[in-house]
Amino acid sequence: MTADARRRRVRDILAGGECVHPASVHDPISARIAEELGFELGMLAGSVASLAVLGAPDLIVLTLTEFADQARRICRASALPLMVDADHGYGNALNVMRTVHELENAGVAAMSIEDTELPRAFAAPEPRLLAPEEGVGKVRAALAARTDPETVILARTGAAAITGIEDAIARARAYCAAGADGLFLTGVTSRAQLDALASVASVPLVLGALSGELADRKYLAARGVRIALQGHLPFQAAVQALYATLKALREGTAPRDIANVAPAAMMRRLTREDLYDAASRDFLGG
Repeated sequence: MTADARRRRVRDILAGGECVHPASVHDPISARIAEELGFELGMLAGSVASLAVLGAPDLIVLTLTEFADQARRICRASALPLMVDADHGYGNALNVMRTVHELENAGVAAMSIEDTELPRAFAAPEPRLLAPEEGVGKVRAALAARTDPETVILARTGAAAITGIEDAIARARAYCAAGADGLFLTGVTSRAQLDALASVASVPLVLGALSGELADRKYLAARGVRIALQGHLPFQAAVQALYATLKALREGTAPRDIANVAPAAMMRRLTREDLYDAASRDFLGG
């Protein structure tokens, strides 16, 4: 599937009437598993990419090049449309333009650009937001930079949790007016907050997390939420499985007695071994 076709699939989701949960993916195999299981799209978070590439927490120490390379590996391996968290665009509005170029070239279908001041400033005890005007500038720069009009640009804000709901509403209005394809909202924890933001949004909504009262897909769909993240448990589960397996082997468990190992047939399927076998026969004479 072409990158353009994947981007149209994301646009179809945003234009639809339902709320979907993306698969949190971090590498080619996880994306192929999500595709096989029927997920509509994948999500590569900046936090997960930092863990997968650097083994580092989400402190904006991952570079654009490293992030784009990981996204490229995922897009190359799977037809799953990929949405990514491009954080602050790795700098100012000009850096945002470079970020859009690199992620488009990697095959990404949708990306969010946020208005948090990142990395955290010296001596700043809590996260801070950019001035709304700078946030709008980043959104406009991202839109101007894309070469494929199907690429989805999401304006992301955590204002609801950082500066309050009134500021979040003002930013939502500004980012919609700037032409963002959707609003990516974090820090929204109540229906009252979401209702207020949905009432002023003229574009589809993406929700970064689900609190108890928000975990209702019918309610979310009725408020214009088309994509709602469920956290990044797959990576955490993979870490636990690796730890348990290595621990058991270290403590003397025989390899044949290790539990929960992917069967050979699954490994063949996920690694596309049949395609490599056919290519070997065609081109290597055996």
